[in-house]
Amino acid sequence: MRLVILGGGGFRVPLVHRALVADGRVAELVLHDVDPARLAAIRSVLRGGPRVETTTDLDEALRGADFVFSAIRVGGLAGRAIDEEVAHQHGVLGQETVGAGGIAYGLRTAPVARDIARRVARLAPEAWVINFTNPAGLITEVMAEHLGPRVIGICDSPVGLCRRVAGALGVEDARFDYAGLNHLGWLQGVHRDGEDLLPRLLADAVALGSFEEGRLFGVEWLQALGVIPNEYLHYYYDTRDALGGDRGAYLLRQQQRFYDGEVDWETTRLEREATYMKQDRDTLEGGGYEHVALRLMHAIANNERATLILNVRNGSTLSTLDADAVVEVPCTVDSTGATPLPVSPLPDHAAGLVLSVKAVDRLVMEGTRRSALKAFAVHPLVDSLAAARSLLDTYVRRHPGLAYLS
Repeated sequence: MRLVILGGGGFRVPLVHRALVADGRVAELVLHDVDPARLAAIRSVLRGGPRVETTTDLDEALRGADFVFSAIRVGGLAGRAIDEEVAHQHGVLGQETVGAGGIAYGLRTAPVARDIARRVARLAPEAWVINFTNPAGLITEVMAEHLGPRVIGICDSPVGLCRRVAGALGVEDARFDYAGLNHLGWLQGVHRDGEDLLPRLLADAVALGSFEEGRLFGVEWLQALGVIPNEYLHYYYDTRDALGGDRGAYLLRQQQRFYDGEVDWETTRLEREATYMKQDRDTLEGGGYEHVALRLMHAIANNERATLILNVRNGSTLSTLDADAVVEVPCTVDSTGATPLPVSPLPDHAAGLVLSVKAVDRLVMEGTRRSALKAFAVHPLVDSLAAARSLLDTYVRRHPGLAYLS
């Protein structure tokens, strides 16, 4: 099996390689990146496992691919730092997938992802693309324009939520009723032996406060909601508290020390994970997305039926969205790909937010100055038209990759 990782010089690639070594079923790994120095630095960390090739030629990387992991970061961490800085200067949220920062990142990334999808369709039409690139739902939908169901987006956040809830309930082998968009989803049911166990958890204040989301959102709020939100809903429910921070700038400084050869990769990784959402967490469950990717890849390659929460085309799963909208829901996976499972309708407060954010995604995908302005202006976390105009103008000025919006 030939696996290609786009963004192969990215800092987290060794985590994927480590999982591949343990798995043992990939014979050939190709790392592609536009930066040869970063590729060389990551290649030097890898030990054992499949035969590894590196290349800066995208077409060369894609030819003959069976699976493509897309994990690019257009503009690098420097771009993320700018996204956050500009947003904070305007008094709005700058997180890389949420609010103004997410819009800027999507505007930079969508044209590149669209070009990659066209090349995959031409050079490796039988390949499956597993998208890690953020904003994951938006970018998966962009790539699906050319790849249809052969691109599937992944995120480890819903997996972690379900695992923690199951732990609080003390159950295994439960079926999780989860739905929404990437970084904008809610767990609405935990079913086992014909019973929904979520009401039991919501009624137990001690158990509800024993895991990450209970501490992050508070027991009273979760009981009022009647569902368990994905941790990224923190940015919507506690926007004032979430403002500020310079995560991108911190990671840029930290990881540059590794790429400059000053600090080893493992030390840098542990420092990175120990500070992830530190202001909101007192526990750490690092990594995970690489294992979701491997489960998905093997389910398709070997017809090993699995149930995973994935980013796929909606079809008729959520009635509030059209068929082509990419949603994050439980799916069955086999050699034919991923098929969404039925989920409960979202409550009005969640459905309204999903519709609003999906509208922003679609405006970003249009890729015009007019649609970009509208995306900033209608996002629920941008509170004025004047701020929207200024955000767009500042991002275009600061990011060379946004010159197409001039």
